[in-house]
Amino acid sequence: MFAKIPHQFTAPFGILGDEAKLAFPSSANGISKLSNVRNIPATDTYWEQYFILFDSASEVFSLITPHHIRRALVDAPENVATLIHVVSARLFNSISDHTFPSPSNTSVAAYASSFIKSATVSQEKNATKEVLNCLRILQRILPVVFEIEGESNTFEQEVLWKKEEVREDTDTPQFVIEDDDESDREVETARSTVNSRNTKKLLPSLGERLLSAVTDLMFCCGFTLPTTIQVDHHKINYVIWEKGVGSASSLGNNNLYDSNKTEVLRLLLVLLSRQIYIPASSLFTNPSLFGLHIVQRLPRRDVLSILCSLLNTALNSSSTDTITIGTIAGKLPYNHLVFKGENPRTTLITTCLQLLCALLDFQSGSARDQMVDPQNASPTTKTNTFRYFIMKLHRTQDFAYIFDGIMSIMEQQMATINNLLPGARKSLPYMTETIILFWKLIELNKKFSAFVLESERSMDFIASLLFYCVEIKDRPQQHGVCRAISYIVQTLSAESSFGPKLRTLVKVQLPTKWGPVDTVADFIIHAVYAIVATTSGTLTSLYPALIIALSNTAPYFKNISISATARLMQLFSSFSNPLFLLSDESHPRLLFFMLEVFSSVVIYQPNENPNVTYAILQSRKAFEDLGTFTLAGGLREVKRAQIAKEERTQQLANPKGKTPVRDIEMGDPGAEKARLLESEGAHLRKSQDQEYDSGGITGNSHEGEDPVFLNRSLTSPTSEAGFPGSDLPISEKARGKMRERRSLSVDNVNALERVPLNIGRNGFVPTQEWVTSWQQGLPLDTIMLFISDVIQKVEDMQKHRTVPSAEVLKFLSNINLDHVLPSKPTIAVRRFMWSDASLAWLTSLIWGEIYIRGMTPLAIWNATNVRLFLVKHTQTQQRQITETVTSVVGGFLRRTSDTTQARRAA
Repeated sequence: MFAKIPHQFTAPFGILGDEAKLAFPSSANGISKLSNVRNIPATDTYWEQYFILFDSASEVFSLITPHHIRRALVDAPENVATLIHVVSARLFNSISDHTFPSPSNTSVAAYASSFIKSATVSQEKNATKEVLNCLRILQRILPVVFEIEGESNTFEQEVLWKKEEVREDTDTPQFVIEDDDESDREVETARSTVNSRNTKKLLPSLGERLLSAVTDLMFCCGFTLPTTIQVDHHKINYVIWEKGVGSASSLGNNNLYDSNKTEVLRLLLVLLSRQIYIPASSLFTNPSLFGLHIVQRLPRRDVLSILCSLLNTALNSSSTDTITIGTIAGKLPYNHLVFKGENPRTTLITTCLQLLCALLDFQSGSARDQMVDPQNASPTTKTNTFRYFIMKLHRTQDFAYIFDGIMSIMEQQMATINNLLPGARKSLPYMTETIILFWKLIELNKKFSAFVLESERSMDFIASLLFYCVEIKDRPQQHGVCRAISYIVQTLSAESSFGPKLRTLVKVQLPTKWGPVDTVADFIIHAVYAIVATTSGTLTSLYPALIIALSNTAPYFKNISISATARLMQLFSSFSNPLFLLSDESHPRLLFFMLEVFSSVVIYQPNENPNVTYAILQSRKAFEDLGTFTLAGGLREVKRAQIAKEERTQQLANPKGKTPVRDIEMGDPGAEKARLLESEGAHLRKSQDQEYDSGGITGNSHEGEDPVFLNRSLTSPTSEAGFPGSDLPISEKARGKMRERRSLSVDNVNALERVPLNIGRNGFVPTQEWVTSWQQGLPLDTIMLFISDVIQKVEDMQKHRTVPSAEVLKFLSNINLDHVLPSKPTIAVRRFMWSDASLAWLTSLIWGEIYIRGMTPLAIWNATNVRLFLVKHTQTQQRQITETVTSVVGGFLRRTSDTTQARRAA
């Protein structure tokens, strides 16, 4: 009865297995032929399988590996060139074919019909499938081509950018009748006229035609857009995808269109990814030809349609026009644990944001912004049209739409953290791209930046941004995002409209672990402290920008709470610690900025901040010690702290033992001082003939700071002319205080101890000359004048109490320092300044995120030698064999719905 049933079904039957697909990597006529057989003709039937064999993106990326392409580029590069030409030609022809796009089979009847047809050997041509396979094959091949080429682009130039020269015949006579009476000269003139009219014409290169085809596919009715907007027989209609900037209506979307849009945008990303195979040192001198063409050569209509479509799709992330089971399930708690796989809408939003960031970041070669003045650069239509048109946005409703969209994404992310059910919501996968997009917007469009700061929700956004930074600070893979956030905060803090908003109340819902936080200023202080104090030095690159933000906003501080004041003093204590100051040449600037915070409070708002001014008085000893800080004294403090730590460890190990002699000295300041003086004298006698190299705070300059201003502030001695930013002379009392501090600071210049080898990092060895260079420039004068003027009055009121009395707070709230300090100088801020290093860092951050997103599920750029940034691979859990097989051969059950078709295509 069952004797006639075959043991194995053939490939065309296509129900239980796809033998042709599984055999493709190893068969003689499969991908191996690309490298084993030289000079395969473009007309060979071998190429046909590339268009009809694959049914999903995962199949293309699983069956064609970078190793196959890399081997072919070495053994038979002409075959790779032929493959690129054949695939591109099929793409161009399919787009112009009347059968494209093929109607989608979404109904049960249509599916049954297609299933029956699939059981036969001959199948109808599916133009949409061929176009998708062309896009996917190019996505797989081009990254390997870019990798092999590296900085050299010989193969790329020859295959993709070489223009073919053809003769163009004009309407001229085909022959000339020569009369017998005509002179030879007239005949020669007629012949030369005919030849001159056969002009030469350069056809567009393959790369140009490929970019034109890809942009057309973004606006192809029936493929990425609804057929309802098609005009006559013209399939291509450059209409903005969704409502928002430049459009008041949405065209509607579904999973199939979203999936096809993602395929097209992914190829655009691959074309732009040429620059990740160039080292950072050559990033601006070896631009990507694809990148230059996209940002400089596309027509204005195409640029505006692409820009608005990407922007609107990304910012409409919280809304969708289609109500399906998937969209309803997406709002249920723990949906990410129940419904596996990629959501086509989420994938499209992520890809839109990635492409936006890549286009707005591109500044290589001739695409670099042009200098408007020595400090500012601006894009033009000849450099980068995408940056230019973002800069030209000016309508208030557009600004409102963009800011509301970004705030909506931030609120969704906050909801995933503050949800009552732990882990009920999955974190948004495009938070990094959203933050970078916001940074690009405020960088390029100053009107948008002003709109954000004037908005009632501006401080909510700042609070959300810092809150997100605190949440991800312990994840090393997110440290680049934290750094970007710190620069954004510094950028906004330098605006004049930022400071007055610090007194508004925090409206963002914060976890209970934050405790009561009243104003935005308090929250910023708490957030900066949380980032600095709880990361164990792993985020030192963030410290300058965050402390500068505090310095920029300090003149506007009012009614800083007790808890926030305590955080400020803890930051000051950490940055003034001798071990911290002497361990790196860049650390003193952090102390400099913290002192500016306290100086600004004393100068501009002493009456409004009694808690801060009282804390300054309480810590006057720390400020006085900085005024006389020397290398020898700093080393003594470091050694003293180390001894105390060792003794505490010994006491814990031997709680019942006898108290060491050193403990007795620690309890007796006089004995300890005598011992330290004796030790200092011994070291002085041993090191009288030793010399120390001079140093200065010149290296490790912080991107975003004005180097001239920073060096002047930190290295120049305190001038007797007045305060920074003020031309008014200060009082004789102030001059006396400064002379006293300078004389004390050089008392022990020669009393140097040998610097321990382990005190500095990365081989840095502090010297007294280096200490003097920054110690004499510390902004201590304002603080010391304030302390000397009010300390005695406050001590008389306090009468040895540790908590400030109401009388003291009232006194500090009504204090008048006009007789001590000069007139209030103009508020000076430090803005973030772009440099080549910061531009290269941001480019690597953007493409690093794109690279990571591309690893799953397709691994687009994986297994290629990326040169722009370092790729560190970690062990990951191996996927189950069932999932692997499904992704390779394409499961039967996944072909039963439009939703699953879209998931396969993505």
